[in-house]
Amino acid sequence: MSGSGKVVCVTGASGYIASWLVKFLLQRGYTVRASVRDTADPKKTEHLRALEGADERLQLFQADLLKEGSFDDVVEGCEGVFHTASPVYFVVHDPQADLIDPAVRGTLNVLASCAKISSVKRVVITSSMAAVARNARPKTPNVVVDETWFSSTEICEQSKTWYSLSKTLAEEAAWKFSKNNAIDMISINPSMVIGPLLQPTLNTSAGEILDLINGSSTFPNASFGWVHVQDVAMAHILAFELPSATGRYCVVERVAHYSELVKIIHELYPVFQLPDKCSDDKPFVPIYQVSKDKTKSLGIDYIPLETSIKETIESLKEKGFVSFQISHMQNNAETK
Repeated sequence: MSGSGKVVCVTGASGYIASWLVKFLLQRGYTVRASVRDTADPKKTEHLRALEGADERLQLFQADLLKEGSFDDVVEGCEGVFHTASPVYFVVHDPQADLIDPAVRGTLNVLASCAKISSVKRVVITSSMAAVARNARPKTPNVVVDETWFSSTEICEQSKTWYSLSKTLAEEAAWKFSKNNAIDMISINPSMVIGPLLQPTLNTSAGEILDLINGSSTFPNASFGWVHVQDVAMAHILAFELPSATGRYCVVERVAHYSELVKIIHELYPVFQLPDKCSDDKPFVPIYQVSKDKTKSLGIDYIPLETSIKETIESLKEKGFVSFQISHMQNNAETK
């Protein structure tokens, strides 16, 4: 196993992407030092403790993103650090406290701990396409977004897209700190992440799929990139393991408008009552392309969007977030 004998850290380990990251790291033989906000909260720890290899090679730590030095003990002795801990909310009451401070100060606190520990060889942070594509440049079907794009903090502020602002500021701060402190850092920039849930709580991106199948009368007039959570987790690991990996990686299987998601869900599960109209009367927000060149260099072979949607819905059923007779729907889908 490629990780045998190696120790790595995962921050925010109870989260959606991070849980899969911990699972795959354990499968590859790594010893994982994982931080959560509250080690006494079973919703944050039980699904991690249940993973194969967890009894022998998973160590849980309590850490606070906003507390300087909180990650010193977690990072101690680690060769690699995966910093995933950052809130993901699209609706907030206090953007500074709810999103920006945890994202920016949290990232800097983790990196500061890494700078103190000589064993750390590489840090992989979870950024977002929100830190890439939110700018004034046109995004149309013939436009290809790549890793050279950066979001504009001014446009994020003007449009009040606070999540995008938090990720943009956090990534900017991370690159500056890493350069000044000679830290080998890589950022993974996924789009909307869907697929099976390991954690017991509903995460924001899976909630977008739940909204479509749970009685919504309209679908949003928006186009986003979509990607399977397992591809995102593997991108983190491969970026750590591959010596030639460097810089940023946009991790997107496909950009799709919500109308396309509705069409895919209808084809998979014809008996669902899905929204049949858009939330406004404006022309559909256009799709665009995202370059896959850099992620191909990691060895990522993307799981198709259709599979990602199907596995998300089945996981939502399994976790009790939605109730329906899935066996009948699967039979219908398989005969298509």
